[in-house]
Amino acid sequence: MPIVSYDRLVTLVRDLFIGYGFNEEQALIIAQNLEDADRHGIASHGIQRMRLYDQRITNGYIKPNEEGRIVHEMPAAALIDGRHGMGQIVGTRAMRLAIEKAKKVGIGAVAVRDSNHFGTAGYYASLAADEGLWGYASTNSNALLVPTHSAKPFIGSNPIAVAVPTSRGRFLYDAATTTVSLGKVEVHAKLGEPLPGDWVMNTDGTIDRDAQDVIDNVTLKPGGRGGLTPIGGLGETNSGYKGYGIGAVVELLTAALPLGVLSADVHGQSIGHFFLALDPDAFGGREATEEYVADFVDRLHALPSVDGSPVLVPGDKEFAAADRTDAEGIEVDERTAREVEQIAARFGVEVPWAHDDADERTAQVAVA
Repeated sequence: MPIVSYDRLVTLVRDLFIGYGFNEEQALIIAQNLEDADRHGIASHGIQRMRLYDQRITNGYIKPNEEGRIVHEMPAAALIDGRHGMGQIVGTRAMRLAIEKAKKVGIGAVAVRDSNHFGTAGYYASLAADEGLWGYASTNSNALLVPTHSAKPFIGSNPIAVAVPTSRGRFLYDAATTTVSLGKVEVHAKLGEPLPGDWVMNTDGTIDRDAQDVIDNVTLKPGGRGGLTPIGGLGETNSGYKGYGIGAVVELLTAALPLGVLSADVHGQSIGHFFLALDPDAFGGREATEEYVADFVDRLHALPSVDGSPVLVPGDKEFAAADRTDAEGIEVDERTAREVEQIAARFGVEVPWAHDDADERTAQVAVA
């Protein structure tokens, strides 16, 4: 597999989106969003998503250069109509507006309707943390989650992200309300690997572990055979209804609040988002809360282990992955590499692994 530095992947993705018609600033925002995912080990939402975006842009679902329009605004809140723009562009604008409001009045909440897939929710929550604020971001999606006792998906994977700065780092939670995101299923399909857990159910209640079969026949298909299980899994025994319930709450924030479109009716576009920024100076004070959260994290890390593995805190794995990829580069699976090469060829863009010897790809890091 090609192994490429973060900087070179950002340049590649930026150039591809310029090819689609985005201006350079917009293309860079999209590229940084996607490669932030790859850098933090979230391959499901990184460059492997290029095929999805290519299809949606070329089919007219995503409008290049559209940044959305504010349709209602108050000192601490706003509603943005995304006007079918790129989710990363509309989402970044919305989160920046929430941050601006929080700095003025202590809190900023921005709801978005008629947008598109926006990448990882944690990216937007982190934008607030970068400014010393507490950040929250969530989104709905195509209908993927199968509600408890149902056989049909109705709610999106509906991730929730929370980022909180501390005096010694950052707390960052980012997770779907389904057992996994669809992107993880796509990664396993590209690698030819079976699904390791009870992630996907068929309409008869059985579990499907054939990743390619899931992509071909289960999810995102008219009359598909099922969908993703909620956090907790099937039925009530392991509290799958809780994951379903949290997903439903996200649906309220991202569809009902902005009077947008439910996941059940999205069909590839008109996705909704919700962003929140809080200034700790409006509550206990920034320095005090940063130290408080740092102590909370330290106490979690210090808990005894029952199995020899350390107790981790949300964000630990992602930050460790970033350290690793900064040193070693980012792996691009062969199937994704071929997909990106086909897109790049249309725009006359050279991929950074074009001159790598195939036998040396897994051992060679392309430096910026």
